[in-house]
Amino acid sequence: MLDLLKARWRQGHQTTRFPDEPARLPERFRGAPTVDETRCEDGCRACADACPTSAIATAPLRVDLGACLFCPVCAEACPTGAIAYTPDHRLAARARADLVVDGNQRKLATALDEKMRRLFGRSLKLRQVSAGGCNGCEAELVATGNVVFDLARFGVQFVASPRHADGILVTGPVSANMESALRATWEAVPSPKLVIAVGACAIGGGPFAGSPEVRGLPPDLAVDLYIPGCPPHPLTILDGILRLLGRLDGEQG
Repeated sequence: MLDLLKARWRQGHQTTRFPDEPARLPERFRGAPTVDETRCEDGCRACADACPTSAIATAPLRVDLGACLFCPVCAEACPTGAIAYTPDHRLAARARADLVVDGNQRKLATALDEKMRRLFGRSLKLRQVSAGGCNGCEAELVATGNVVFDLARFGVQFVASPRHADGILVTGPVSANMESALRATWEAVPSPKLVIAVGACAIGGGPFAGSPEVRGLPPDLAVDLYIPGCPPHPLTILDGILRLLGRLDGEQG
């Protein structure tokens, strides 16, 4: 025990100062892409043909972050550099259409209305549902609770029972075997309640889209926040949730 205390003392303060300071991310991190259609060659579909999830469309050139796996194959396939990934971790959006990146300025997630912010702005309890995921997104959600990111300092916690939750956070493509469990969890959450979709699988099926075993999020579960990625970085998750709660706005974060 004494050795552990000494080691902890030597480590010093480990919790990131996000959002009061800029996010610190590894060099190889791939965040929001930039799209420059003026670089496209007529009839070129190299990036779209290379994409494993059909996240890229051409004429006009655009990238659907909801389907994107944030792999580099599109950027590598493009002969003119029309698509490039940046270190921008801010990816979350309130509307599915806002996840489509083109040459225009991206629309970041906005806050809940005033009534919902009064309810959840300082204390948000979420029940996480892994609906057939690979555990990539789940691992990043676990990381949000460690000493570095410390999601709980913002009043956001994951709870064991949906009856104690303010909403559900869904990962995975919602397999046929998990749909009933997801619905039962949703129905057990008292109203008013939120739905947060995390990761490419929860948003659009990811690499499993089109499979007969994948149902996707039921259309009657209106999503309040989309957090794309495969998997999303913990800071991307924090950024999205804090924007939803009105704790971040504009270019902050």
